[in-house]
Amino acid sequence: MKRLFFLITVVFLFNLSLLSQSKQLMASIGDLKLISGEVIEDCQIGYRTFGKLNGEKSNAIIYLSWFGGTSEAISSLIINHHFIDTTKYYLIAIDVLGNGISTSPSNYKKEYPKIIIRDMVNAEFKLLKKILNINHIFAAIGGSMGSMQVLEWAVSYPDFMNNIVAYVATPKMTSYDLLWMNTQLEIIESGKVYGMSEKEIKKISEMLTAMIARTPAYVVEHTKIEEFPDYLSSLEQKTSKVFTIDDYEIQLKAMMKHDISLNFNGSMEKAAKAIKAKLFIIVSETDMVVNPTEALKLADLTNARKLILKNNCGHLAVSCELERCKKEIADFLEN
Repeated sequence: MKRLFFLITVVFLFNLSLLSQSKQLMASIGDLKLISGEVIEDCQIGYRTFGKLNGEKSNAIIYLSWFGGTSEAISSLIINHHFIDTTKYYLIAIDVLGNGISTSPSNYKKEYPKIIIRDMVNAEFKLLKKILNINHIFAAIGGSMGSMQVLEWAVSYPDFMNNIVAYVATPKMTSYDLLWMNTQLEIIESGKVYGMSEKEIKKISEMLTAMIARTPAYVVEHTKIEEFPDYLSSLEQKTSKVFTIDDYEIQLKAMMKHDISLNFNGSMEKAAKAIKAKLFIIVSETDMVVNPTEALKLADLTNARKLILKNNCGHLAVSCELERCKKEIADFLEN
C-alpha cells in the first residue's frame, strides 16, 4: 500500500511539474520576410517548453502544431499521455503561424499576407536561433500539417537536426488532398460571398471534415443510428475567437502549396538527397485527409524507417494506436 501511494505521489508531482512548465510563452522574432517578398511586421510566435536543456544543448526537440493546432493541444499529449519523454528531452512545442496564437489574420492589425509552409518553418527557425539561442536540435516532430513543416525543415535546414518524426505525413499534396482542400476553400469563400455567418460556415466545414477525418467503417461502428442527431448537433460548434475562419483559410492555402521539391525543380529525388536527418515516417493506410502515397515514396527514397497503421481510424489513426506509436517513436529516437 505504501509503495502504491508512493508511485501515485510521484506521478502526481511529475504531472504537476509538467503543468508548471506548460505556460504559454510568446516571442517577438522581428519582421518576418516571406518567400513572396511580403513582410509580417513584428511577428509573434507562441511556444511552450517541457523538460530541461542539457549543458551541451544536445537534447532539444521541437514539436510543431498541426492544422488548427496549438502548443496547448500538444501539451495535453505530453501531460496526459507522456507522448515524448521529457525527463530525457527538452521539448519545445511551437504555435505555427496562422493558428490564432502566433501572428495570424485574427490578431494582425494589417492585411495578413499569404504564407506557405516554408514561411512557417523560417519563423520557427528564427525563434530557435534568435530567441532561444539553439543552433542545433536533436529532433523535429510533427503530425499532419506539422509533418509538412518538419519535412520542409529537412530540406530547408538539413544540418539543423539529427532526426525527424513525421506522422500522418506527406512531402507534397496529392490530387485527392487538393480535392477536399479546394472543397473546403469553396465552402469558406462562397459562404463569405453570400453573407453566411462564421458559425454557419464553420458547421458545413466541420461536417465535411467529419466525413474525411475518420473512415466510413469507423463512423458506422462508433455512431449508432439512434445517436446520429446528437452526433450531427455536436458538429455545430461555437465560433472561436482564437482560430477563426480567416485563420483556417490562411493555413489551408499554405498546405495547398506544400511541396518540398519546389526548390529542386520539382524533383523529389533531388529533395530526398538533400535530407541529412534520419527519418521516421508514420502513415495511415486509411487516411482520407493526407494521402500516404507521397510519404511512402519519400520513405523509399531516403531509406527511412516507416510505420504503416492499418486501423479504420483514418487520418486520426495515431490516436487509435497511441501507445504503439509512442513506443515506436521512443525506440527510433533512442537508436
